[in-house]
Parts: sequence; structure tokens; C-alpha cells
Amino acid sequence: MKKTWKLKPSVLKKLKVAGIVIAVFLVVFSYINSEKNSLKKLGYSNQAISSIVQKWQIGAVKEIGENKTVNAAFESKDYVQDNLQVYKKVTYQKQKDLIKNINKLIKKGYKANEISMILAHGNNEDVSAFAKRKKVKYLEQYFSIPYAKLKNYDRYVAYYDKEREDAETTVLHVNMDFDQEEYTNPIKIDTFSEDVLVNKHRMLTEKFVPKQLKEVPSEYLKNKNDEIMVHQSVLSAFKRMMQEALKDGKHILINSGYRSYQDQLDTMELYREAYGQNYVDNYVAKAGFSEHQTGMSIDVASQDVSIFVESEEYGWMMDHAYEYGFILRYPKSKEEITGYKCEAWHYRYVGIKAAKYIHDHNITYDEYYMMFLEKNS
Repeated sequence: MKKTWKLKPSVLKKLKVAGIVIAVFLVVFSYINSEKNSLKKLGYSNQAISSIVQKWQIGAVKEIGENKTVNAAFESKDYVQDNLQVYKKVTYQKQKDLIKNINKLIKKGYKANEISMILAHGNNEDVSAFAKRKKVKYLEQYFSIPYAKLKNYDRYVAYYDKEREDAETTVLHVNMDFDQEEYTNPIKIDTFSEDVLVNKHRMLTEKFVPKQLKEVPSEYLKNKNDEIMVHQSVLSAFKRMMQEALKDGKHILINSGYRSYQDQLDTMELYREAYGQNYVDNYVAKAGFSEHQTGMSIDVASQDVSIFVESEEYGWMMDHAYEYGFILRYPKSKEEITGYKCEAWHYRYVGIKAAKYIHDHNITYDEYYMMFLEKNS
């Protein structure tokens, strides 16, 4: 008769405990995997999910739901548990030191909406510098304005104290460097873009040369013997505009287009000799500061009248140029903003959308650029 083996009660007890432990482990493992999948569906990264699980914050994060700032917080070594409820209310910005800076701003007493405002108006460098300073008083006054720049805060305050303009005007004027001397430390631009802004605070270097320059056919020129180049989009738009003007009995022609840096130097000297330095200072841009170097501007003329402002073509352009993407670059009512006396003949191509906005809101390209095209970075 075979001998049957029986486990000792103590061994059986241990096996039962081990079985329970394994069962619990499998249940927990299954639960965690299920929760990880839930977090992944909410958009959390593997790195963030791992941190969420380790910190036992699965429930809290699921309650928050999809949130890029919270995801960044759990990815960061700077995560602070006490700040989780603030993280979830802060609008995400893709910045290297996002969480570190949020922590600093919380510590200084800023609320979530104020932190979102700060982050939205600067790049990582700007926000990092701002987070080091004492809490400011007039945050919302300036940064409720979409195109305000965080790095300009002190300049806004100083300009407001001096000029007593409203906040929006203050932001716009400082962004346009009205608080700086003209031609002093200008922003230097050497890369072409169709929306490039040139004025007495923003200059084109000698290296700046427009792309896609096209020669204007003689039929569109005031002087048929001139050789004038403009950007191809300018030429295409002008052709359409000229044809429509002809239907109304108006004959508009091009008098000037692209001028290189050296051409502008020569132009300055020509006008200086003819009319004197005062005329040059008021009507002629310095080399590097002329819009003609962009290839996006033209001087227009009437076929029959020598003084353009006295022609019927002038009136037609004032009423219709924006419909074809052109704006009067230096209007008489905006001389303090543009920095130049009115030039009734000088038109800039900006595209139909921008031209219509500028026309409808009676603003300059300088203002439009700062409101919609200038970047915080």
C-alpha cells in the first residue's frame, strides 16, 4: 500500500497566505493597468502616468481629466503636490521651465488666472526672469491686452507714468518703441518675409534682399524706360487693381518699386542735394529703413496729372486700394505713429485681409503688425 503525503498544517497555512498575496497582487496589477489605460486615453504620457501611479494620484488626476499642464507637472522633477489644484487651472504653454516657474509664481501669491496670463505673454526666458521679481501691481491692466509682452512690463509702467495714455495705447506705443530714440539700437532684419515691418526702429541690413522679384512691364510704368522690380505678389495685385481702375476711367501707374540698400543711399544723397537735409529728414528714409528695400512697396502716379494728390486717381486709390491688398503706408492723420510725413503716393502691399482690417479700423501697418504679427519670442 502506497504511502500518501500530507502537507503539514503550517505549510498549508503558508501556501494559503501566499495564494491570497498573489491574488491580491494580480487584482492590484490588473487595476493599475486598467487605470493606466484610462489615463492614457485622457492624453497623459507614459512618463506622467508612471509618476501619477507612484504618487498615488490616480483618482485625483482622473477627476481632473485631460489637462496638458497637469501632464507636464507629473513629467517634471519640479512637481509639488500642494500645487496640483493650481496646475489644473493654469493654461498650458510649451516652455522648458513651465512647472518650475509656476511654482515660483504660486509662492509669490499669483492666482491661476494671473499665472496663465503671465505665461501667455512671454517665452521661457521672459517668464523665468519675471518669476524672479517681486509680485507686480498692474498685471491685468497690461496683460489682458493680447499683444502685450511680458518683457516690456517696466517700460509700460514708465511710459504710462510719463504719457498718461490708456493701457492699450501704452502697450501698443511701447511695442512700437515710442519710448526709444529713433534710429537708435534698431531691430536688425536680414531675412525676407512678405509681412516684414520697417520703420525708424526696425531696419533692413545690407544682406536683406527680397525673394521673387519681378520686373514690371513697361505698360504699368509712368516712365516707360524705367527698370523697376517688385515682389511678384505686388505685381499680380497691381495688375488686377489697374485693370479695375481703368474701368472707372482712372489710369494708375507705378513710379518706383524695389530699391536696394545702396540705391537708398544714392536716393538720400540725390534729395539732399536737391532739397536739403530737412527734406530728407522728413520725407526720405535712411538706408536700411526704407520700405522700398522690402520689394513690397510701390510709389504710384497718375498718367495725366503730375501731382498725384491732385489727381482723380488719388481719390480712387483712397477708396479702393485696400480691396486689392494695398494700403496708404504713411497717412496724414498718422504721422506721429509712422514717423513720416504723409506720402500720398506710397502704397504697401499687405494682402487683402490685412488691408481691409487696416482700412476699416483706420490704423497703420505698424499698429496692425504689433497687434497680430509680432511674436513674443
